[in-house]
Amino acid sequence: MTSPQDGAPAAALTPSDVADASRLVSFGLQARLLPARDAEYTELVRRYRDDPAFARLADAVATGLGLVVLEVSPRAGMALAAGEDSVFAVRMGDYSRRAASETTDRFLHGLAHLAVAAMAFPRPEDLADDGYLGRITVNGVDAFVRQACRRLEEQAELVGDNTDPASDAPGLEAAWRVWARRSTTGATKDARRLSGSTIGITGKAVAFLVESGFLQKTADDAGGTYRTTARYQLQVRDLAGGAAMAELLELGVVPVSDGTATLLPADHTEELVADAGLPFHSL
Repeated sequence: MTSPQDGAPAAALTPSDVADASRLVSFGLQARLLPARDAEYTELVRRYRDDPAFARLADAVATGLGLVVLEVSPRAGMALAAGEDSVFAVRMGDYSRRAASETTDRFLHGLAHLAVAAMAFPRPEDLADDGYLGRITVNGVDAFVRQACRRLEEQAELVGDNTDPASDAPGLEAAWRVWARRSTTGATKDARRLSGSTIGITGKAVAFLVESGFLQKTADDAGGTYRTTARYQLQVRDLAGGAAMAELLELGVVPVSDGTATLLPADHTEELVADAGLPFHSL
């Protein structure tokens, strides 16, 4: 076998190579595993980056499983995204049906995920910078959405739109009324927060992202403090072009100037949990 570029003989791929390529894909499917924690994974990532024939083979294995290779690097490992028809796809609808029985609550879970992404990476340069770590808190995400609700309400008043849309209608115009009406925490008889409160919904969304290898918990402050992973950054790059994400950021709720950011000062007439700030920091 020869290479069409230079005529040099190319080594034939062996069943062992196929096994190694499949092993690399299997590592990539373990979302919370990083090459730094496994010597074999580290070596397979190095081989992928140094050996084009092996990289093409690993890509083909991934494609055959309905997976898209987002990146292969020491920082992210083999970062994979599942196509819609892949058996490995975890659809938001599947997640939301497990997380909530009510249609309205499923809609709010989607909004919570959108808000986490917007707060973690509010600028295009944050997504482009491989060294950037977003940091969010559960309380901060809820405060962010509630401030966005106020902005959307102000916009609706300006155009004279006082009609309350259906709670499962698409778009942020419907979302702000649903979220704003919901209790921030609620309480059970033993003082636990209600799962259907906005803090409870945000907590479930964040827990799902941790389980998926997208966030890592760093502290219990402000309802739970988390930092982003390289895998999550790659996923949000695909989401960033969406209309809903752009609409949320254009509200100007998280102003960014010199590389640091915070929520706008809270309206103290609004129901907000304590310590709702600290949405993220840059290194």
